[in-house]
Amino acid sequence: MEEIVRAFNHVINTGKAFYWGTSEWSAEQITDAHRVAEKLHLVGPLMEQPQYNMLHRERFEKEYAPLYKKYGLGTTIWSPLATGILTGKYNDGIPPDSRLASDSAFIKNIGLKAFQREGQVKIEKVKKLKPIADKLGCSLAQLALAWCVKNPNVSSVITGASKPEQVLENVKCLKYVDLLTLEIMNEIDEALDNKPTPEVDRF
Repeated sequence: MEEIVRAFNHVINTGKAFYWGTSEWSAEQITDAHRVAEKLHLVGPLMEQPQYNMLHRERFEKEYAPLYKKYGLGTTIWSPLATGILTGKYNDGIPPDSRLASDSAFIKNIGLKAFQREGQVKIEKVKKLKPIADKLGCSLAQLALAWCVKNPNVSSVITGASKPEQVLENVKCLKYVDLLTLEIMNEIDEALDNKPTPEVDRF
């Protein structure tokens, strides 16, 4: 870990970067990096790039929870739409013009997993989110993105899009962030039934 911290600080000291971050590191690894940095009077990781969405919450909301306050950790999240599952377009199967209908063996494998038992459970949760999105007057994708942006520990969101119009629709999610009241957030949690229990501060 010391070599890694020294290497990234060299990049900062030579003016090639202002800070450094991690991607899919565990809370323990991030904490170790900060301990080493503090010992050597260097800069620890200020950003983490984790997967985070309505269907993938455990690490972001539970494991990392102590780090946001302790280190001021920021995040750039990826897969906010869970490979498109949270858009609702797979609620009735794989549409022929969708990404999961691609000829790519890798994409087909993802599609297969999406429709196995665990994937079907996720799709059923997405169906329960539809009335909430309808009530707010937004699409399921906009609801899922607004939900991510609503989290104060999300610094930025990496959105994926296969068509230009999807980018425009995704950006409109910002109109709905303030509509996600405590009551609506509780409705979402009830539909998802996957809110992590608080993590004990071990670091």
